[in-house]
Amino acid sequence: MDNSGQRQSGDGGADRTTEPEADKPRRPREVGGGILMGRPFGVPVYVSPSWFLVAALITWVFGGQLERVLPELGAARYLVSLFFAVAFYASVLVHELAHTVAALRFKLPVRRIQLQFFGGVSEIEKESETPGREFVLAFVGPLLSLVLSGVFYLGMLVVEPDTVPGVLLAGLMISNLIVAAFNLLPGLPLDGGRMLRAVVWKISGRPMAGTVAAAWTGRALAVAVLVGLPWLTQAGGLGGEPKDFGSVDSLTDALLAAILAAIIWTGAGNSLRMARLRERLPDLRARNLTRRAVPVAADTPLSEALRRANEAGARALVVVDGHGAPTAVVREAAIVGVPEHRRPWVAVSGLAQDIKDGMRVSAELTGEELLDTLRATPATEYLVVEETGEIYGVLSTADVERAFVNAMARTPTA
Repeated sequence: MDNSGQRQSGDGGADRTTEPEADKPRRPREVGGGILMGRPFGVPVYVSPSWFLVAALITWVFGGQLERVLPELGAARYLVSLFFAVAFYASVLVHELAHTVAALRFKLPVRRIQLQFFGGVSEIEKESETPGREFVLAFVGPLLSLVLSGVFYLGMLVVEPDTVPGVLLAGLMISNLIVAAFNLLPGLPLDGGRMLRAVVWKISGRPMAGTVAAAWTGRALAVAVLVGLPWLTQAGGLGGEPKDFGSVDSLTDALLAAILAAIIWTGAGNSLRMARLRERLPDLRARNLTRRAVPVAADTPLSEALRRANEAGARALVVVDGHGAPTAVVREAAIVGVPEHRRPWVAVSGLAQDIKDGMRVSAELTGEELLDTLRATPATEYLVVEETGEIYGVLSTADVERAFVNAMARTPTA
């Protein structure tokens, strides 16, 4: 879910007053959280600044392994290690693109893909409509990682093992296998958790039951990682040599386990909270949030229009033509910007925003459908109409955002 900040709207009419730049609504800027790398399938891909930290870490660790396997490389081993880090995250991108393609296939909007410290994230803005689609959407990511692992394994068969290509292919095969296995663990926010959610949803018939089960399984998984990963690595249970307690390596493993556990625990909690928030979203009703409006002609002085609104107990103004048809909505921010002594001399037309396609919304909209409609056409105010086309009032984006924030505040975190 992305909340819009300032928005840009149309401003027609040659006789309109010029407003300070700060008062003009703007279209929200696209928040990337990193460096934009491209737009495959129309979805922006960002690389988080934290990626450079993990790329440096991978380069250092893999370079140390290359020194033992291919000592003749010398300092060039770090260049090979950097290539491995980039290739590995390219594999992660393929994993995320699998989720993205499946989401677009199911007509679910994808806001962005972000590559960050621990892998990648595909930000899908809507929930799947059925448990079957949820399962497929979650499974395609690990499936593509397994396919990549198999491709790299086949590549190993045609090159010499003790060469740079052989070592790179072996590393990419193992790393993709680990990515697939880790993501298949049955706890949110991992793909396996979403698959578990889909299964419980299918059995119980309630998506919330699936979310609760997968979220708490994710929290149990976080505890298992926090305790079990350092113990396994210290005992040499992951194929390495046993490590002394308190050594640098054991402390590094403990820190890594703590970071992984925190990410899983937080992600599980966020998934649970968002699911509970969606249960409250139907309370967001356009009809309940709409301000009563008074129709006024375009040349009506602002002071007179406000007088009529006060008498009628209304909080919004709609500009109508000679036939009573609505043509524009007077912006609240523009009204506030006009000093009281000037209001008798300023026509409402100079403070109005033309009603464009998408700015006329039904009074029956609720929940996510309401938020999606407003997000599709950013504006500060919308004309709300009945099914018959009759004017019901004006919906302010600020009122919707305030109601959404209040719904989030009332949503329990556990």
